[in-house]
Amino acid sequence: MIESAIGSRENIRIIDSAEYGSCKIEIMEYQKLLGSTNTNSAIDLYYMEKQNMKARQIAIYLNNDAVAIEPGAMSYFKGNIEMVSGVTMGNALGRVFSSITTGEQIAQPEYKGTGYVVLEPSFKHFLLLNLDNEDIIVDKGMFYCAQKSVKVSSISQKNISSALLGGEGIFQIRLQGSGLVVLECAVPSTEINIIELKDEVLKVDGNFAVLRSGNIEFTVERSAKTLIGSAVSGEGLVNVYRGTGAVWLAPSIKIYNTINRARMSELSSTQSLNMNTSNSR
Repeated sequence: MIESAIGSRENIRIIDSAEYGSCKIEIMEYQKLLGSTNTNSAIDLYYMEKQNMKARQIAIYLNNDAVAIEPGAMSYFKGNIEMVSGVTMGNALGRVFSSITTGEQIAQPEYKGTGYVVLEPSFKHFLLLNLDNEDIIVDKGMFYCAQKSVKVSSISQKNISSALLGGEGIFQIRLQGSGLVVLECAVPSTEINIIELKDEVLKVDGNFAVLRSGNIEFTVERSAKTLIGSAVSGEGLVNVYRGTGAVWLAPSIKIYNTINRARMSELSSTQSLNMNTSNSR
């Protein structure tokens, strides 16, 4: 029996967990951050707590199993576990080419053995998925870790112009097989709407689709059949998903992006005003 990664900490609870084969993953959440040493950070932490902005960590328990982790995400591990690069002579050239075209590192670190691995704390939300012989595609920045039984690969959009216009990026991550996967997400699972398609079409005004089935075709098209119709509707271009499967939508991402842009604009204006005041003295 592997000991709990919570250890002696009293302010953590498990908010989600899943098991598959010889691997178990838990999402740990700090209920309060009590280490503030100045009033400014205390004020920030107070309002963050009111908005459920809590620090979270991923704990991975392995029993003679392995997990692939996003580079830089590992915090610490314990037990009979070793870190390997996941590269062999047979696939080294392919990994090098992939790293050049996608900007990713040549290999994602893999941790294998028996024990537990704890990843870096984050204020982001985590989606814990248990794939059952499935094929999904997510944005490149969402991948956090995956059980070794899940194949992780980088793919390029078939239509580069659609990828750029749709805001989904040219390169994305494909996850195939069965096993546990953790994704980083801008919103919690409670704000994600899973749309099921059965040989249907879904049109989305914006890039807030965070996940789709691997067989769903993605394109960017005019919202109406004619340029005049698109202009009248006020929508212009929309992201289009066709086929049979699922698309996960997070509409509230647009709200947070609006708030963040307004906040950044406010901070920029304040800094500019401070600089002008200082220069006038």
